[in-house]
Amino acid sequence: MTTRFIYRFGKSNYGMIYIGIGRHSPESCPMFNEKFRKVTLDTIDKIEGLAKKHGVKVIGVWNVPSEHLTYFVCDAPSQEAFLKFGMEPEAIAWNAFNTTEWKLAFGPEEVKKMIKQAK
Repeated sequence: MTTRFIYRFGKSNYGMIYIGIGRHSPESCPMFNEKFRKVTLDTIDKIEGLAKKHGVKVIGVWNVPSEHLTYFVCDAPSQEAFLKFGMEPEAIAWNAFNTTEWKLAFGPEEVKKMIKQAK
């Protein structure tokens, strides 16, 4: 996923776009594991409210069931807000069976500015 793809959905309100890639094992897949199914359904129901609580906007979440992958795109006002969002009990419960890698991403305009300043 590239920032160009993200920017099709609208420019960041804050300038801090986070892209997450979550993975779980076939054994912990919520499709077949009752414990993790409950956690996943609970997290899906609460994610927007938890994000809003910290000023974070969930731009989108996409799942690739055949590969046990989940892709997230979030817009946050600060790293602190994003970290607090990730420390919510539901996020911690979800991460008990997923490994998620988060990347801070920049859109074309931000990259252009950085390149010009790097002289």
